[in-house]
Amino acid sequence: MKRLKAILSASGLVVLALALPSWAQLTRTLPTQTVTVSGTVETIDHDRRVVNIKTPDGKFQTIDVPPAAKRFDELKVGDKVSITYNNTVSARLKPPGESAVNTATGTSTGGQGERPGGTASAERTMTATISAIDKSAQSITFTGPNGWKYDRRVVDPTVLDKVKVGDQVDITWDTNVTVAVQ
Repeated sequence: MKRLKAILSASGLVVLALALPSWAQLTRTLPTQTVTVSGTVETIDHDRRVVNIKTPDGKFQTIDVPPAAKRFDELKVGDKVSITYNNTVSARLKPPGESAVNTATGTSTGGQGERPGGTASAERTMTATISAIDKSAQSITFTGPNGWKYDRRVVDPTVLDKVKVGDQVDITWDTNVTVAVQ
């Protein structure tokens, strides 16, 4: 069972890696990806802040609930929930000599009604360096702050001729989440 949080953070880079052919444009914003998980709360681990949701097709999704979710303790087994994530990723090939960035901002609002829920948004921008290009495997590897590393197969192999090891890319993720509990 994969954690939805990990799936969503990686999905932005999957799309990024697939869209690299447009390096001719200095900045590229990719289409927003929307993921919705709906179902019934099956288990709640209050200490680890983890909820298991059973979807209508009988599969289970594990959701990590951040500390900012103030009404987490009001959630009950059997509650019907709907969680919608919207992710937008943009990438910009940095000109040589431009300073690296590593910023994160976020906001959240708690549900004001009878049931818990709410919204949250976050923006993360980091500079990643292309640390490896493997043309035979059609893949590119990025490294970033704090040991962050990601590699991915590139669908369009011509992009590998447009970048080189050492090039820097600013990657920005804009994410918003809406949680509704019925």
